[in-house]
Amino acid sequence: METWRPDPSFYPSPRMAAKAPSEGLAYVAAFDPDRRKPDAIAVVDVDPKSSRYSQIIAQVDMPNVGDELHHFGWNACSSCLCPNAPHPHMERRYLIVPGLRSSRLHVLDTKPDPRNPKIVKVIEPEEIAEKTGYSRVHTIHCGPEGIYANAFGNAEGKGGPGGIFLLDPESFNVLGKWEIDRGPQELAYDFWWHLGHDTMVTSEWGTPDMFENGLVPELLLGSKYGRRLHFWDLHKRKHLQEIDLGQDHQLVFELRPAHDPTKAYGFVGCVISLKDLSSSIWTWYRDGGQWAARKIIEIPAEPADPDKLPPVLKGFKAVPPLVTDIDLSMDDRFLYVSCWGTGDMLQYDVSDPMSPKLAGKVRIGGIVSRAAHPKAPNGALNGGPQMVEISRDGKRVYFTNSLYGAIDPQFYPDGIDGWMVKLDVGDNGGIGFDERFFIEWPKGHRPHQVRLEGGDCSSDSYCYP
Repeated sequence: METWRPDPSFYPSPRMAAKAPSEGLAYVAAFDPDRRKPDAIAVVDVDPKSSRYSQIIAQVDMPNVGDELHHFGWNACSSCLCPNAPHPHMERRYLIVPGLRSSRLHVLDTKPDPRNPKIVKVIEPEEIAEKTGYSRVHTIHCGPEGIYANAFGNAEGKGGPGGIFLLDPESFNVLGKWEIDRGPQELAYDFWWHLGHDTMVTSEWGTPDMFENGLVPELLLGSKYGRRLHFWDLHKRKHLQEIDLGQDHQLVFELRPAHDPTKAYGFVGCVISLKDLSSSIWTWYRDGGQWAARKIIEIPAEPADPDKLPPVLKGFKAVPPLVTDIDLSMDDRFLYVSCWGTGDMLQYDVSDPMSPKLAGKVRIGGIVSRAAHPKAPNGALNGGPQMVEISRDGKRVYFTNSLYGAIDPQFYPDGIDGWMVKLDVGDNGGIGFDERFFIEWPKGHRPHQVRLEGGDCSSDSYCYP
């Protein structure tokens, strides 16, 4: 008799996921900042034993131009094994790929040939706006109730509020807006959850009119961009609490909760401080019956010759670190911090989430340093560490160098030549470049989000420790 078996890439716990087989492929979202050619999902060979290691082996072009592909994700993941909403018959099969500028959603089937995904459905922005009241789709996460997507703008695509909506994980039908009671939340950016504590966390950037043509200096200096964390009842879909990080702290971006569902803490990066151009990392945690947040890392700006700085920074005579992404290893031990401005990728030991210790550091690119890579053919590199992804076993770290089409030239006015690199991780910390792995991205596209075959450290959530 035939029986249902869970997808072999689903794991009940992060501990078991860390023992999973190594990834052989990476999927990378790449966009055309000039909006002249279709964006694409590139398939990269990451198997060190392969003759095509560190090469783009396939590419899926989108059917339209100007999507600006961004933070895509899987239709299903290990959360399907949670007892409160089990879906063990699901497969990690489809990539759900949003266009941040177009508000269009693409569904790619990676089966039967993971090396050659196919587009099987396109959801147009008009349908999303009608059924959810949202536009400018940004991030995809698979959860117990289905596919969650967040968006920055209202249906008209200019102002707020931004928020979250749900897709059916099998038909991919747009179900509707997630929030029942949004409370004071207006701005959106990232979202994640603590399944073991029935809590969703969201962060803030801005509405579409605040970023689609680049960062607006007057809004930034006026502390008008996002600076808050929001905590929600995940199943009641109700806003519970807001934490304001302070008016000097602007652009509260990526959220990384602990993978262990018994732990009630996580990390968030703040891009810039108006006081001194520093970036910061904060830990949120339970404090009695409430959530609280504490700054645990402050990364200072570096003094620089104004002649080497872009116009937006000349008056400050310094390079801000611009922490634009963070990622947490599956064992909750190492936090990786992308400093897109200075060119640093930092590794912190966060075994004690309130007392981090710097464990590793590499530099590549950077506004002023333009640091090279051992395999790079052209020496000085532009852009800097941006979207970062970690293998499930924590041994490999991949990252790319483009932030957003309208913001890239504000800090890198000569343009960004895309690249993707890989780091090897020591057993007790420490990071170094894999000298065999450097992808010089084809002209006309810039690489952004990375997803790994079978899951990675920012794709899944777990209900067992």
